[in-house]
Amino acid sequence: MRILFVVAALVFAVPVVMPVATTGVLAQTPKVIGTPQQPQIVPSMIVINAQGAKIANQKLVLEGVAANAIVFADRPVRAAGHALTAHLLEEWSDSAADSFAKNPPNATISAMNKEKGKVSDAVVVLKSPKLEGDRLTFDIAVLEGDIGKADGPATLFIDIIDLPVARRTAHRSAWYAGAK
Repeated sequence: MRILFVVAALVFAVPVVMPVATTGVLAQTPKVIGTPQQPQIVPSMIVINAQGAKIANQKLVLEGVAANAIVFADRPVRAAGHALTAHLLEEWSDSAADSFAKNPPNATISAMNKEKGKVSDAVVVLKSPKLEGDRLTFDIAVLEGDIGKADGPATLFIDIIDLPVARRTAHRSAWYAGAK
């Protein structure tokens, strides 16, 4: 699965202390190192980890959800980074024409069954997320599969192919470029 995600160019800011004679207060001005570039939209994927997952009554509940999600792009960009899970959920806002609220993404939820040592998967459509502490709940439509009575760690792989979203999140993400 692949998604589209905005990769922002890395710009390093180093505070420079400059005295202000009239007030005696020090002002900080960021120093830009490197050449700022326009953001690029590249095929990427969002991965959210949790301690467990359950599907019931057209809802997916992730318990012990990680505070940050992993976002990565494969060749030719080979970039990876992190975004706060709470920030990613803003992609479901109704305010943009290309929001997940209007065109919800597909995802695969993959959960372990501790007793059997097996993995169960379900493909779902993610709608209306709600984050309460470390519990993340989505309204869902199950497309195929079932995670049954899985009771171990779970991972949600979000596929937003053909949607140039995550602009709202990209400027608050940390990206690491890889070798080409």
